[in-house]
Amino acid sequence: EVQLVESGGGVVQAGESLRLSCTASGFTFDDYGIGWFRQAPGHEREGVSCISASTLASWYRDSVKGRFTISSDGAKNTVHLQMNNLRPDDTAVYYCARIDHGTNCRSPSNINYWGHGTQVTVSS
Repeated sequence: EVQLVESGGGVVQAGESLRLSCTASGFTFDDYGIGWFRQAPGHEREGVSCISASTLASWYRDSVKGRFTISSDGAKNTVHLQMNNLRPDDTAVYYCARIDHGTNCRSPSNINYWGHGTQVTVSS
């Protein structure tokens, strides 16, 4: 059974940092990518950052470039998202997802496996 478990969310003030973690199980980690998506109230779910577990190629949405860093620990089947200089508009539920062939970080469409999400709240 494919499982994705997020951790690391919380409440911080603008300018502070958080590190999210996504631990995967139930599949061969190196055969897939792992992505972080987020959904704020009243907004559609959007891709934040993704990484290929095998090549370590990564993608970031423009609004987080230079502030967020994604990394993969193959020994622990875990992907981290280091979020620095957080802003109030980063407030959302953050979900980790498995990126399969035919899916990508730019859209949540066709993604079959999601974690339950972790809340990130950034106050001004």
